[in-house]
Amino acid sequence: MGKKIILFAVFITCCGTSFSQDATDSYFHKYYRDKRIVVIMFDGFGTSYFKNSFHPNIDRLLKTGMYKEVSGLTPSVTNCNNVSICTGTFPEQNGITGNSFLDENGHEEYMEDSNLVLTPNLFQKLKKYNKNSALVSSKKKTLGLLSPGTTIALSPETAGEEWIKLLGKPSSIYSAGINYWTMEAALYILQNRKDISCLYIHTTDYPMHTWAPADSNSLKHIAEIDRYIGVINQVAPDAMILITADHDVNHKSHCVDLEKSLEKQGVKVKIAISAERDKYLVHHRGFGGVSFVYLNKKEDAIMVKQALERIKGVKAVLTSKEAVKQYHLLESRIGDLVVFADANTVFGNLDSPEEALPETYRTHGSEYELKVPLMIFNAVKLPPSSYFMYNKDLVRWLFEKP
Repeated sequence: MGKKIILFAVFITCCGTSFSQDATDSYFHKYYRDKRIVVIMFDGFGTSYFKNSFHPNIDRLLKTGMYKEVSGLTPSVTNCNNVSICTGTFPEQNGITGNSFLDENGHEEYMEDSNLVLTPNLFQKLKKYNKNSALVSSKKKTLGLLSPGTTIALSPETAGEEWIKLLGKPSSIYSAGINYWTMEAALYILQNRKDISCLYIHTTDYPMHTWAPADSNSLKHIAEIDRYIGVINQVAPDAMILITADHDVNHKSHCVDLEKSLEKQGVKVKIAISAERDKYLVHHRGFGGVSFVYLNKKEDAIMVKQALERIKGVKAVLTSKEAVKQYHLLESRIGDLVVFADANTVFGNLDSPEEALPETYRTHGSEYELKVPLMIFNAVKLPPSSYFMYNKDLVRWLFEKP
């Protein structure tokens, strides 16, 4: 194992200019082959949270590091962005277009199976160089998607007795405390498993769904994560640290059930699936700013599109081909029409066509939650700042020939 540690906190990634545009599976940059890697994907830590909180350790590291505001990927939901960050690819390549989709058998399914991921992840690439990796995620669904190639795949939601004896019983998934358990587990691995070359840390955004950026509880949560980043830097003072997020989180006041709203107009579709819908319904009730609409008949497209555009809260409706071209999505997993909400609206399943949401309701999924920070500390041989356009490119440059 090498002398240095690469800490990757995933918050932002990029597109290349002077570096090769196509990541390869056979090349790993020579400057990092003998170093450990730690990736931190701070879920929900968009620019509104970064700019409105206190993070002295991050600020200290940024004095000699790199910061850039970059774009997350559409839809701005966790699975889509987390997999893109870990593979360094757009959804059209890796296949993960959201948290849910309609499978080839016509069943609505959660995107939580690694068999759905169509490109190698960071850990699989490193495995070819005999590098061991660890994935620690507050959300167990991330293990289902990204564990291939890892030596350790750990979530507080499924932690065994050995980990509970070491670190104590984890807090509920619906708490800030679960993120602290995750960080403690990551630190334990960093300090005690010297065979681990790559450590990828993924938190949960429940605190962001619960608290606005300036809320005192949010400030405490971010300050505590910042403290852990400082400890990581102490444990590995010459480590390279990379940080990015999957999306921001905003208040929404209006939810629309697209199926019921279409039915009011006498229009029927096979199904409308919120790209945000996953198993963590306390976070967001499954509501998000993008919906995939599957038609009963292809020839219904124009009629359904016109009906969707008449619904309050709908900002834009694209065909699947238009969405693929504009947002680099995989056509077979986004339905026939892709519907985008305005800044105040989300889509989901309701008992009525629409519902007013409380002032405390916060979620994401739309284009209004795309801005995220990207930070890199203690790095050498970085590509130029112009390379970093999306969060997906945070680790991609490690596998590209200069």
